[in-house]
Amino acid sequence: MSEVKLTQLSHGGGCGCKIAPSLLQEILGKAKEKMLFANLLVGTETSDDAAVYRLNDEQAIIATTDFFMPIVDDPLDFGRIAATNALSDVYAMGGTPIMALAIVGMPINKLSVETIRAILQGGESVCQAAGIPLAGGHSIDSVEPIYGLVALGVVHPGQLKKNSSAQAEDVLILGKGLGVGVLATALKKGVLTETGYAQMISSTTKLNAVGSKLASIKGVHALTDVTGFGLAGHLLEICRGSNLGAEIQFEHIPILSEALPLAQQGYGPGAIDRNLASYGHEIDFSTHIQNWQQRLLADAQTSGGLLVSVEPNAANEVLALFRQAEFSQVAVIGAMKSGAARISVI
Repeated sequence: MSEVKLTQLSHGGGCGCKIAPSLLQEILGKAKEKMLFANLLVGTETSDDAAVYRLNDEQAIIATTDFFMPIVDDPLDFGRIAATNALSDVYAMGGTPIMALAIVGMPINKLSVETIRAILQGGESVCQAAGIPLAGGHSIDSVEPIYGLVALGVVHPGQLKKNSSAQAEDVLILGKGLGVGVLATALKKGVLTETGYAQMISSTTKLNAVGSKLASIKGVHALTDVTGFGLAGHLLEICRGSNLGAEIQFEHIPILSEALPLAQQGYGPGAIDRNLASYGHEIDFSTHIQNWQQRLLADAQTSGGLLVSVEPNAANEVLALFRQAEFSQVAVIGAMKSGAARISVI
């Protein structure tokens, strides 16, 4: 079978496929209102990373699903990225994954069995690295290749980390550098270097397992991961859920080194424009912040870093955990502030 590249089979790739925040809100409508189930600790009301249901006083189960079209052409890498991204939502709740199920949609008349099998093997390797079984799943014949996971995890109800519990004056810490969407766009346009590709794969396949350890730190008030809505979009979810504002310093935000010159040249996915159209009016940019910098804050991150809101006296402990787990770019990027649910970029 003569195959085309995976990225040529999809209209968008990775978390850049996500529906724009404003349209998603319109679609969900009243479905985001709090559901009346006493043991449902987290539902759809604050756009958190996963649903959480309390089983008893000691255990709550975390349930999430995440899937997308190819962001790269290598099938093994595609599977690894998609699985890493899906498990991140469990870690972003402070949980520990226990099991996963595969979501598989493939154009079987366009892709060989070997290619499809390699995608699944990529996901299996990530689950093995996370120490969990990939215990089944569901597959369909689809127009575009789709892969992802249903991920299940556990957390102590008292150590659950929501995106809506930030406190004023909390320090904001970001675990990975921005620029995945920029690199992916450069790849699709044929201008990404081998070094740039290696950096993108290294970032997108690094498990955010440190989130499980953050659960035990009392000073960690809120936690999420940065994916398709960009850093600004997911920080705004923290702001809205917590009824607070945030101030971030652009010069302190980590950026993937290979993505920086490409971002300055204007590379980036279409999701950037959709994101800014959805929430750009909720961000106050200082006059020295350039257009490329504004766009980078809305860059759709696939399998991006954890964003932590932590009280100042626990920030060093959080940073140490990230560094021990070899997150080399982890950085303090700003703080939560009293006031309206807006972001100030200085």
